[in-house]
Amino acid sequence: MTTEKSSSFVSVERLRSFIASGLSCAGLPVADANKVAALMAEADLQGSDGHGVIRLPQYVKRIQAGGINTQPHIRAVTERAAMALVDGDNGMGHLVMSYATELAIDKARTAGVAWVGARASNHAGPASLYARMPIAHDMIGLYFAVGNANHLPPWGGMEMLLSTNPIAVGIPGPDGQSVVLDMATTVAAYGKVKAKAKRGEQMPEGWMIDRQGKPLTDPKRAEEGFLLPIGAHKGYGLALIVGLLAGTLNGAAMGRDVVDFNHDHVTPTNTGQAILVIDLKAFGEPAFFKAAVNQLANDIHQSQRLPGVDRIWLPGEQSQERRERYSKTGIPVSAGLLAELDALAKQLHIATLL
Repeated sequence: MTTEKSSSFVSVERLRSFIASGLSCAGLPVADANKVAALMAEADLQGSDGHGVIRLPQYVKRIQAGGINTQPHIRAVTERAAMALVDGDNGMGHLVMSYATELAIDKARTAGVAWVGARASNHAGPASLYARMPIAHDMIGLYFAVGNANHLPPWGGMEMLLSTNPIAVGIPGPDGQSVVLDMATTVAAYGKVKAKAKRGEQMPEGWMIDRQGKPLTDPKRAEEGFLLPIGAHKGYGLALIVGLLAGTLNGAAMGRDVVDFNHDHVTPTNTGQAILVIDLKAFGEPAFFKAAVNQLANDIHQSQRLPGVDRIWLPGEQSQERRERYSKTGIPVSAGLLAELDALAKQLHIATLL
């Protein structure tokens, strides 16, 4: 999350407009630029600042270098009642995963459950964006993806053959109070490392180690080491399984085939993603399920806390709190990022963010 001290604040509407202008000037059709911009601004609104406007310069560079197809034919190439395989035709990942999620929601209405995988996609922002989409339809969403650069070696190894491979789950609750888990299979997502570097901050010990196994806390030296998995060997195993489901199963990149989009702006990444959607109505009345979720949430909130703990949070509650706060105060943008965005605006001949 962006440190608000010494940051400038911008409304979500202005941020969305700026991103859309940048993407459109870089070559995306206006409608596609608007759709991607809305999702990127939503990422910043919920505090996922490693996946929002901070990615705009990188996206623009890939579009201008020809690494992104600006006129993709996104389509299902294999389809059955409760599944589909989507080919993104190297389009923007946000467009590919929006298409895949909407298709899964539609299929789940009939089949009760639907799994849609995607290949030939690209970086699509925070995983929670897509896990949350089914919630509005009284459905559960589970999202899996192969990260867009390898930053994780197999447990005990040194060659980075795996990525952060995120997982997100969105579970409907009453009155919009949903449970939304969004996590990398590494202790920290690489986007958080990039955000720390942009703000001139150090990383906590435990995020990364160097090739001698010593803690690495300077994000500007991130390429000298690698991320650590959650739960030691268990996180490595989880990253592997997610990659097999979201990448290998779909014919997408995995292992040595993963393209590091931080350095290669031309080669198609063939990013793999998957969304599983479950319709609550297939299991009973959604209101009963939501009431049970609410009861469990209340039990957790009211449970005994350790000394010094003011509140026990459920997954997604802090993001929702930021969403509500930033809607009123504006979204914080660090000075370093603002300077980079100003330079981008000058390059594209568009109005600056502020």
